[in-house]
Amino acid sequence: MLRHLLRLDFAGIKRLGRVNTLFAPDKIVHNFSNMTNLLYFTDIRTDTSNPSPLPKQPRDMPDGMTHLGENISFDDWIKRRALTAIVVIKDGTIVHEDYFQGTAPEDQRISWSMCKSVTSLLLGALIDKGLVDPSALDRKISDIVPQLAGTGYHDATLRNVLNMASGVAFNEDYLDYNSDINRMGRVLALGGSMDEFAKSLTTEFAPNTYNHYVSIDTHVIGMAIRALMKSEILPLFITHIFDPLRLETPPYFMTDSKGEPFVLGGLNMTTRDFARIGLLIANGGMVDGVRVVSKDWITQSTTQSAPPPLPEKIGTPEGELGYGYQWWLPPDAAVGECFAIGIYGQFIYINPNENLVVAINSTDVNFKDGNGAPALENIAMFRTIARHLNDAH
Repeated sequence: MLRHLLRLDFAGIKRLGRVNTLFAPDKIVHNFSNMTNLLYFTDIRTDTSNPSPLPKQPRDMPDGMTHLGENISFDDWIKRRALTAIVVIKDGTIVHEDYFQGTAPEDQRISWSMCKSVTSLLLGALIDKGLVDPSALDRKISDIVPQLAGTGYHDATLRNVLNMASGVAFNEDYLDYNSDINRMGRVLALGGSMDEFAKSLTTEFAPNTYNHYVSIDTHVIGMAIRALMKSEILPLFITHIFDPLRLETPPYFMTDSKGEPFVLGGLNMTTRDFARIGLLIANGGMVDGVRVVSKDWITQSTTQSAPPPLPEKIGTPEGELGYGYQWWLPPDAAVGECFAIGIYGQFIYINPNENLVVAINSTDVNFKDGNGAPALENIAMFRTIARHLNDAH
C-alpha cells in the first residue's frame, strides 16, 4: 500500500514538474501541441468520418495596419504575437491558412479559455432542446449544486456565473505563482478534484456587482450542467456539440484526476476545427444547414449583459472589452461581432456581418503586456483583414 502511494505521489510530482515548465520559452510551442504529455486527459470519441465542408480559395492578406500610431506589417504581427497557426474563413471558404514555429495543420492545440465559450454553447443547446429549463438561469447555484451551499457560490445564480459576475474572490494572475489560478493548476497536476477546489472559494462581493473574470466560474457551469442533466458532461458535449459540429480530427479534453473534463480551458483540437466553432456562431448556430444551437442563444451569449468591470480595469485595454455568456465583445462591437480568447493569444474571432471567422493559436508570452493590449492589437488586425477582403472583393 505504501509503495502504491509513493508511486502515485512520484507521478504527481513529475506532472507538477512538467506543469511548472509548461510556459517555459524553450518548451511552450511543443507543449501547447502536446498536452497529453503534461496532464490527465480523455479522448473525445466523436465521428470525424464526414467533416463539415471547408473549401479553400487562397486570397492575399493585408500588407499590415496602423494601430495606435504604429505601422505593423502582417508578417511582423505574426512574429510579435508569436502565432503558431492562423485560419481565415470568408463566406464559408478558407482564404488563408498558415502554420509557424515548426507546427503543422494536424497539431491539436490547447484552447485555454476559448473552451469557456464552447461550454456556454453546450448549455444553450440543452436549453434549446428542452433538456434544461430556461428558468435554471436565474436559480441559485447552491440550489442546483447543493455541495456549493455555504461556499463563495452560495448566492450566485447560473446567469451570474455565465456573466463572470459570481462575486467569488479569485486571483487570475498567471504570472503570480501563488495566485488562485496557479494554485488550481497545481491541483490538476497533483491529482486533486476541481469540484473540491470550487468548494474552497469564498465571496469577495455580492453577485452581479462587477464583471470579475474567474476561471473556476466555468467549471461551476459544468457542475450545474451535470446536476441539471444528471449526467456526466463529456457525453453531453459529444452528442450536442462535437458530433453536430462535424470536426475533422477527434479532439481531447484535459481532465482532473477524477476524469472530470477541464471545461474552463482544456479542449485540444486543430486550428481548422476551432474555426468550425467560429463558423457555427457566424452562421447563427447552423452547421451545413443543420441547427446545433439556437440563434437566440447565440444572440444572448454575444450581447453585452455582464455588469461593469472591476474599478481597477476601467481605462485599461481589458476594461474596453464587453462580455456576454462566456463570449467576449471587442470595443465598439458591431452587432454579433465577438470572440473567444485563451491565454497566450488563442482566438476565435467572428464578424457575422462580414461573414468572417479568424482562428489563431499562439505562444505569446507577452499577452498580458499593458493590461491586455496585445488582445486589442489582434482585434485590430482581424478587423483589418475584414476590410481588406471586402475592398479586394
